[in-house]
Amino acid sequence: MLEEMNIDRSEIENLLRRRFFYDQSFSIYGGVNGLYDYGPVGCAIKANILSLWRRHFILEDQMLEIDCSILTPEIVFKASGHIDRFTDFMLKDIQTGECFRADHLIEDHLEKLLEIKDISDEKKTEIKRILPQIGNMNATDLQQLIEQYNIKSPNTNNNLSEPIAFNLMFSTPIGPTGQMKGYLRPETAQGMFVNFKRLLEFNQGRLPFAAAQIGTSFRNEISPRSGLLRVREFAMAEIEYFVDPSDKTHSKFETVADLEIQLYSAINQINGESAQLIRLDDAVRLKLINNETLAYFLGRIYLFLIKIGIDKNRIRFRQHMSNEMSHYACDCWDAECKISYGWIECIGCADRSCYDLAQHIKFSDQRLVAERQLSIPKQIQVGEKRLNCKMIGQLFRKDASIVIEYLQNLSENEARILHEKLQQSDEKITIDNKEFIITKLIFTFETIQKTIQVEEFIPSVIEPTFGIGRIMYTMLEHNFKIRPQDNQRKYFTLPPLIAPYKCAVLPLSSNAAFNPFIKQISDLLTQIGISYRIDSSSNAIGRRYARCDEIAIPFAITIDFDTLSQPHTIVLRELDSLKQIRVKIDEIIFVLQNLSTEKVTWNEISRLYPTFIEQQTKRLENVE
Repeated sequence: MLEEMNIDRSEIENLLRRRFFYDQSFSIYGGVNGLYDYGPVGCAIKANILSLWRRHFILEDQMLEIDCSILTPEIVFKASGHIDRFTDFMLKDIQTGECFRADHLIEDHLEKLLEIKDISDEKKTEIKRILPQIGNMNATDLQQLIEQYNIKSPNTNNNLSEPIAFNLMFSTPIGPTGQMKGYLRPETAQGMFVNFKRLLEFNQGRLPFAAAQIGTSFRNEISPRSGLLRVREFAMAEIEYFVDPSDKTHSKFETVADLEIQLYSAINQINGESAQLIRLDDAVRLKLINNETLAYFLGRIYLFLIKIGIDKNRIRFRQHMSNEMSHYACDCWDAECKISYGWIECIGCADRSCYDLAQHIKFSDQRLVAERQLSIPKQIQVGEKRLNCKMIGQLFRKDASIVIEYLQNLSENEARILHEKLQQSDEKITIDNKEFIITKLIFTFETIQKTIQVEEFIPSVIEPTFGIGRIMYTMLEHNFKIRPQDNQRKYFTLPPLIAPYKCAVLPLSSNAAFNPFIKQISDLLTQIGISYRIDSSSNAIGRRYARCDEIAIPFAITIDFDTLSQPHTIVLRELDSLKQIRVKIDEIIFVLQNLSTEKVTWNEISRLYPTFIEQQTKRLENVE
């Protein structure tokens, strides 16, 4: 566990910045909180995580990937609820105006109280009961805690304002007039919902199916902190799995049914119990997890996290409690990972019911529905609007089209009410500030009985959401190591699939005789798409090995004086074990291709080739 390793987080973060995995954006101007630039190493790792994500999820389940606009008109977020509800509560220092996120400030204050030695057991119990609930409290509850615990501004000890709701979306006008209001998307999901109809058509009208999207999202965090864990601009990978709400079984559930994972249920949290190890099949059978499809994705998420190098002993799935569950969700679990900051959410997986599509149907007046064949035809009541378009044309002439459009767009309930009123008297309506008299001769509404063999329904959605920056930081922290023989040698050991470069090419010295072999090997690596770095600097080979280790290069090719002899061979070194083998140059591509794609392990390869101990050919380094 991380605590037992006694690792100083600052050592990890210093190495990440020194080797330019990432750094604060615009640092030469003082930087901007919550914005980060990825350097060459960070870019490569991020790209490899996303590449593996595509293979693990999109290819495995034949998902439909799309790429939607970041800039989004206001109506979309009005429909989704983001305009009204996508907020955090903010506190202001009364004197300085400095802003704080309310739940974080209160949590930090209470956690510090727990560290006080003379605090009573009763008070500790009370604080521990309150802490899990703070993130879901309303303004009144937060203000009560501020008063109860006499919480002040942390930097000045000044009084704080009452909690203020702050919308986290970045707004921007669209177009030169600014009349159309837009936002930078805070998630990628809405693009998949508004394209549901096209996606369903592409899938030949069949459910279930999954849409997937990878892209950048933006949240105007009140007080960004903890490096990549809470930022204002970040990469997301999201899946929307559209399924018939009457059948949430999954055809591939048996592939994950026997997985045992740590589930931290709502009941565990309420009772103050730890997470429990449980088979996914048992969790579904016991209704701990709402349905098979949700459990299937929890299993796939678990396997993905392990595959990219996250420690399985530091993964748990925490169920949302009733006070934090979205009003439309049937069930929701967060994949949390334990790092030096504590348990942090990396992935959310929710059964969002049919809320999103229902909202977009309401606001767009589009039929975002699917169909199911009925085994037995059934009778339904259908409301029909009947318009006498000829008479409307005669009465309203050039305005006939807007009257027809108005009447056609009436909801079923509105049409029924209008029909009932028209049976008593004519009705006056206003369209675009013009008044029109509607009579029962031009509009009626009646309910008829209809036999159907196909039934329309709004699909439910299972939504796994991945925060790529959080996943990446967690993976790096879980794979940070220190050489036991030298505590100054710090490095990362990542799975070859994720490593930024698969190998390094290191000539033993600057001897010109090595140059043809550097070119030969680099050409071979380039041809088969294996990423590599050449380090031909004058530093000692040990220092160059250390540089490669710091940026998690799993394998290093060393060209030495034995390489010059027939048959031409090189030394291949593995990062974590430091073991070395001697391999012929014409075989190195086969070896590296299999190692970097994890088709074979280092132990398997090392048994096939002689262990390297020392050079057989002795040459003086200054002979050039």
